Amino acid sequence: MTMSRTLRDTRLPLNHGAGAMPAVGFGTLIPDPLATRQATRTALEAGFRLLDGAERYRNEAAVGEAIQDAFSAGIVQREELFVMTKLWNTNHRPERVMPAFDASRRRLQLDVIDCYLIHTPFAFQPGDEQDPRDERGQVIYDPGVTLVETWRAMERLVDDGRCKAIGLSDITLEKLREIVAVARIKPALVQVESHPYLPEWELLEFCRQNGIVLQAFAALGHAMKPNLLEDPVITAIARRLGKTPAQVALAWAVQRGTAFLTTSTNPQRIRENFDISALPEDAMQEMRDRITTNVRFNSVVRTGVPGFIPGSR
Repeated sequence: MTMSRTLRDTRLPLNHGAGAMPAVGFGTLIPDPLATRQATRTALEAGFRLLDGAERYRNEAAVGEAIQDAFSAGIVQREELFVMTKLWNTNHRPERVMPAFDASRRRLQLDVIDCYLIHTPFAFQPGDEQDPRDERGQVIYDPGVTLVETWRAMERLVDDGRCKAIGLSDITLEKLREIVAVARIKPALVQVESHPYLPEWELLEFCRQNGIVLQAFAALGHAMKPNLLEDPVITAIARRLGKTPAQVALAWAVQRGTAFLTTSTNPQRIRENFDISALPEDAMQEMRDRITTNVRFNSVVRTGVPGFIPGSR
């Protein structure tokens, strides 16, 4: 890990010769396409150099437009930018992986994707309906494909030079172990919910042992209750250091060796979330020892249905 004093320029090495990725990332889970384009452009202007998207967010085209805007304006060059997106659950069958990937590339207007993730380890009924349900409203899963078969198709994308790295999202340690045990190309990255209320220390240790980057989504808890930005330990540290609670939580994420994603449509918050700097070691230890709340906000690891994605189509 190459860590700068301000943290925001920290880069984490990826396995399989894929270079390094920024630890500080901007997530594009924003329902409105126009707001997506504006927020993504603002994030790039603020200095973010990692963008995370997904087929399931239904806004890859808006992200692609923001990227092209930034290229045209000279804000960033392609080689400086790390772009990630994800394979949705309805495309787990091997024959569907490459077409889904190519569709994402077209929407993003990019020839190469820096990292492509399996959005969840759950396969849904294949088809154009992203949220297939039966007459009782229950998700229709696909028993006709295994996660290993999907992973093999992901490996072929790397072989073809279509993407530089592959990984998994919303994965449990148990499922990750299964893939690592049989993978020809190991996951470069796993993206999971993680924050001071869900530190995932055991998963992080396994990732360290296998050269896998752990990237935290919901790094600020998505303002859900209990609100970690109101946690007394975090707010006390923030007051003492002249930082915001969000800056403390995000600095904690990078200093413990993980990457993170943060999402906002507010320009001031976007800039604030990029402007992080190192915490004293006593503050890091205080967060580990004194924060006792443990909560998972997103049930996706049990169902394959992300809890933060708006239901509107």
